[in-house]
Amino acid sequence: MPKILSLVFNPLQENTYIIDFGDGNCCIVDPGCNDAAEFESLLGHLAETRPVAVLLTHGHADHTAGIRFLLGRFPELPVYMSSEDRFLFDGASFNDASRLTEIPAGPDSFRVITTPGHTPGSVCYLLGGNLFSGDTLFAGTIGRTDLPGGDYDKLIVSVMDKLMGLDGAVRVLPGHGPSSTIGDERTHNPFLQPFNEPEEEFNEDAPGIEINPFLSSGL
Repeated sequence: MPKILSLVFNPLQENTYIIDFGDGNCCIVDPGCNDAAEFESLLGHLAETRPVAVLLTHGHADHTAGIRFLLGRFPELPVYMSSEDRFLFDGASFNDASRLTEIPAGPDSFRVITTPGHTPGSVCYLLGGNLFSGDTLFAGTIGRTDLPGGDYDKLIVSVMDKLMGLDGAVRVLPGHGPSSTIGDERTHNPFLQPFNEPEEEFNEDAPGIEINPFLSSGL
């Protein structure tokens, strides 16, 4: 099983993930290091591993700031991101993740799950029992949709159709804040009400919950 390390970078407290496959290689998800000191911190955790790919969940700067540092040190390092977010990210060339179903890395592959809503090109990556959800799904909330390209209806469809059907034990590793599981979010996430009511307890006459997308605490 790969070892997953989470580092918190930049003023928005973004989660950068290093996936160490134990064979000397690693992948990096959303390098958010914003200055030279944070990049040196990232390099310190790469001392015994070699990055073979960078996976971006979307194009916002708090998730992509470290690309220029990484490519300066590893110029041949492949970067993956959906082309739908090109308007948000002009820092480097990249491979279009939205055209792929899997990204090979180490002894396993990341499954690519397109989840538009937070941005047009938001993508989640599933590796075994771990879901790197970027700013699509958080512990107890969902991503905001009031930024350019955001679409609340698309976000809800992405979460319900693409993520909630995953195994409940899958660990959710979001772009900000603590981790969770798919099972916990199906059961407790208030932004997915009334979808998360147990079927046997669902009351069709109960008042619905009006969800205001601008109240989401997700970044």
